Amino acid sequence: MKDIIELKNVSFATQDGNIVHDITVGFESKKTTAIVGPSGGGKSTVLKLAAGLLVPSQGDVFYNGKNITQMNRNENLDFRREGGFVFQDSALWANQNLFQILELPLRLHFPAMSRYERAEKVKNAANMVGYKKNLNIRPARLSMGEQKLIAFARAILFDPPLLFLDECTESLDETASEKIIDIIKRKQRERSSVIFVSHDLRLIMELADTVVVITDGKVSVISPKDHILSDLLLNDFFKVGIAS
Repeated sequence: MKDIIELKNVSFATQDGNIVHDITVGFESKKTTAIVGPSGGGKSTVLKLAAGLLVPSQGDVFYNGKNITQMNRNENLDFRREGGFVFQDSALWANQNLFQILELPLRLHFPAMSRYERAEKVKNAANMVGYKKNLNIRPARLSMGEQKLIAFARAILFDPPLLFLDECTESLDETASEKIIDIIKRKQRERSSVIFVSHDLRLIMELADTVVVITDGKVSVISPKDHILSDLLLNDFFKVGIAS
């Protein structure tokens, strides 16, 4: 099966130096890939590069064979509409209430949608992730776990075929985590593509088809999950990377 997202010889640097070094990796369409590795190793940066949220210092990122940086405006909007992203820190706008935060992507991508339709989609997404409280409050009044639920609701508003998830169950209690995991499993049954970063070994074992290990900004292992489990050396290396 072809790759839905492909990074070719991608590096990313800041003023403090390189974070990602000459990475080439593909993420298979209609499969779930876990990106794992030690903290600070570049996992979240790779995820954001794959989602087109960061521009590589060198190299190219492709979505269904199309170079993201060479897309025209309409192609780029289509790409954004096809994917939902959950940030590790939720990334909710502080000066907007929750309803406005969830409604904004609908205004951008579906300008002809009626106000009533937008309101229904917002309410349905909030209900789906288990958020039952007032939507007319700002993020500062929410716990970190509640903020993560709203971030996940925003990511699934369009029922996208591609999900990018950065520590999506972090800060959630067990009940909320199970709700999110159930949604991800539903997306898997629908043959969606999921790329996620996690330190949670149980989540990785439960959801991933393939595991990509990032260490010091480089790909150190790409392997089917089942192969990692059956190879004692890989299994030990993998668990050390998760725990660190």
